[in-house]
Amino acid sequence: MTAMAHSGSSARPLAVPAPRPRSTWDAWGDQSAHLPHGAKAIMAALLPGKAHPVARRERPALTPSRLTEADLAALARIVGDAHATQDDAVRALHLGGKSTPDLLRRRLDEPQAAPDAVVSPGDHAEVAALLAECARLGLAVVPFGGGTSVVGGVDPVAGSHRGVVSLDLARTAALLDLDETSLLAAFGAGTTGPQAEDLLHERGFTLGHFPQSFAYASLGGYAATRSSGQASRGYGRFDDLVHGLRVATPVGDLRLGRAPASAAGPDLRQLFLGSEGALGVLTEVTVRIRPVPAVTAYGAWSFPDFASGAAAFREATQRGIRPTVLRLSDETETRVNAAMGGHVTRLRGCLAVATFEGASSGEAQAVRAALDGVFAAHGAKSRGEDPARSWERGRFSAPALRDTLMDSGVLAETLETATTWAALPSLKAAVTAALVESLTEAGTKPIVLCHISHVYPAGASLYFTVVAALTDDPLAQWSGAKDAASRAISAEGATITHHHAVGRDHRDYLEAEIGPIGVEILRAVKAVVDPAGIMNPGALIPAAEPDPT
Repeated sequence: MTAMAHSGSSARPLAVPAPRPRSTWDAWGDQSAHLPHGAKAIMAALLPGKAHPVARRERPALTPSRLTEADLAALARIVGDAHATQDDAVRALHLGGKSTPDLLRRRLDEPQAAPDAVVSPGDHAEVAALLAECARLGLAVVPFGGGTSVVGGVDPVAGSHRGVVSLDLARTAALLDLDETSLLAAFGAGTTGPQAEDLLHERGFTLGHFPQSFAYASLGGYAATRSSGQASRGYGRFDDLVHGLRVATPVGDLRLGRAPASAAGPDLRQLFLGSEGALGVLTEVTVRIRPVPAVTAYGAWSFPDFASGAAAFREATQRGIRPTVLRLSDETETRVNAAMGGHVTRLRGCLAVATFEGASSGEAQAVRAALDGVFAAHGAKSRGEDPARSWERGRFSAPALRDTLMDSGVLAETLETATTWAALPSLKAAVTAALVESLTEAGTKPIVLCHISHVYPAGASLYFTVVAALTDDPLAQWSGAKDAASRAISAEGATITHHHAVGRDHRDYLEAEIGPIGVEILRAVKAVVDPAGIMNPGALIPAAEPDPT
């Protein structure tokens, strides 16, 4: 098609993808990842004393559903009996996200807090009808895409309501429309990253958004959390890719984004990008696409230290050089990754990897040559293509590896932030120190790794990976470390999250970033579009202080 003819949920989709596998109830994927060569030596260094592995459970014990037969029947009248259920096997797949605390809780003996029902609408109209019915019944609604939140963004929390419904959007997966002239594609919000790429590749296009959650996360989830993929330097963040949104709220619908740019007041898309299901449900997402690149080239370099690598990244970015992927590991991450791969003596300093896409080999190589020149001026040595190709092969595997490490008594978790180039060294030092201090136990210290993976003319993100021996109270262990790191981030004037979103884990740090008036603006918008407060209670928006009168 050459024009966006899709006029809503009554129109026939262009294509519906094959179903994708879901993440398991207590782990990232279908099975734990194999520990790579070199990991045992790292584990031995972390575990000089007694390990505290937390065993997986064969099946979960769930809290009982609070919904009545009449409640479920009312929901089923909208979506059909097959798509509204209180079945424990289905409820178990909607227990929340996939942070380390989430997975640790699922390994404990106590009953898991589960949604009271799982309902699967097929299109925008069914979503809108379900929100109206849940408001009438006094039920909270948690939109559920791929369930990959690592910040408590999809926990089945009822708040002050008598029950909570998990609104599974998988049935909305579809390519709704395609404008090959304007390079725009409209998708149902439940379409996963792989499904979108499959549907686009068949037609010669790509979205180019590849976060680490790519295997399971949905386009609606990308938009609701302001996701940033690993190819962000070349393609932009997901919010940069969004042309339009269709939103269902408890009080009505919105269609946002009708032109590539507009001066018609504040851009209301920005209210719902990053809204995390607290204001409504993103049901359809129109995104900018590109032709599939003809060529991908690779490059890797080692810098003497992190400071010289960051300086080179800053100069290259401010000069407008745009590789597709651009990543810089600090000394510790470079050393650990080399050891994990069995290459203990092969790399020193800080490893940078990049990929370059183009319509021709000459186009891709020209960008690489420009980057080469900047990097060489900052003391970098070329390491050929192999490290970048190796990174690309394993770029989605780390979350599953975390499950395997937990089986062996090792905590592995991540957190991220962003700041200006000038403030980057201080922020990195402060967060690293906070994590080391909070996680140091008698006889053992954590390993804190860091990399830059998203760059801007004014600054960059820092992505931390923490590896430590699990204690006998692992939930308290990580909670204390995350709070220490979050307070350090706030004290440094950095953002509490660059792309993981706010959820419930970062909610209490939000006011320090946007101020009390900013919080009141969010509350005011929620009061308008969700007057009964049914949408994802407790996520994103800090609770109001109780009135002392």
